[in-house]
Amino acid sequence: MAGGRDLALNGVDVKRDFKIDFKSLKMMQLRSSPGEILDRVARDSEVFIVERNGQPKACLVPVWFLLPDVSPERIAHELEKLNEKKEHAKLTINENKELEINCHETAAGENVVISIVLPHGYPTAAPRIYATQIPPNTPRRWPDGALSIFGSTAVWNSKTHDSVHALRLARGWLKAYAKWRRTGEWPVEVEDSHEWR
Repeated sequence: MAGGRDLALNGVDVKRDFKIDFKSLKMMQLRSSPGEILDRVARDSEVFIVERNGQPKACLVPVWFLLPDVSPERIAHELEKLNEKKEHAKLTINENKELEINCHETAAGENVVISIVLPHGYPTAAPRIYATQIPPNTPRRWPDGALSIFGSTAVWNSKTHDSVHALRLARGWLKAYAKWRRTGEWPVEVEDSHEWR
């Protein structure tokens, strides 16, 4: 089954095309091996339409189709840590059903929003960090626009790091960005010293 969704990026409407491969699943199959079917949905992201008497009755989809795949306990932990640090962050869910923590910052006299995206499987998967309203030629970003803070999984420690740590690193990146805006050169001393890492 194919579908599409319109969304706006930076004020421009974009058509997103996607295809979902629904598989038909008879109710008897689900009754005979529910654990196996559930594993296929959760682990392999398979999507099923459950049929009874030849009629579609329900869909089985991975949680991340509808909600962020981050435990509620972890979300509460992240918000508690941000509140402890007196951070004024806004929590939203993006179009990929990932959690986003947005913080308003100022760099080089410009208003910037730092978005920390908690991907599905967070904290095992490192967050992606974006800065909005910065020039498209800004260096030290990945092709998708994420700030090049977490270059390898070795830099992100899922046991000790959290969104407060990510925000601290993003603020260090913003200091380097502010210098780049003033001078046209990315500060080498910050990059070499890993001061913001």
